[in-house]
Amino acid sequence: MARKTIDQMTWTSIYQAYLNKVQRKERSQDELDQILSWLTGYSPEQLQFDSETRTLANFYQESPAWNPAADTVTGTICGVKIQELTDPLMKQIRITDKLVDELAKGRPLEKIRRS
Repeated sequence: MARKTIDQMTWTSIYQAYLNKVQRKERSQDELDQILSWLTGYSPEQLQFDSETRTLANFYQESPAWNPAADTVTGTICGVKIQELTDPLMKQIRITDKLVDELAKGRPLEKIRRS
């Protein structure tokens, strides 16, 4: 059986993993949705759109309004320095991972949104 690359994974499975992570750390779905909406321009309802055919690549390609402040997100996630990534899709994925990690670690929403 062929292994899926990250961009072929469904948004639904990734969203659920993010939600499980933040809830284990006693953060809410509303907080997760606020961060993801700020980053991508999707409404909370659009974030939870349940489609097993919507890939992660499609999710980012169809993003209504990628936030320009996302360029200020730096650091390392999964051993990769975000600022050194050249693939735009992988950079968006890693920025999202970083923000979800910050939420799970208890960082205030205002600081996560770089405001």
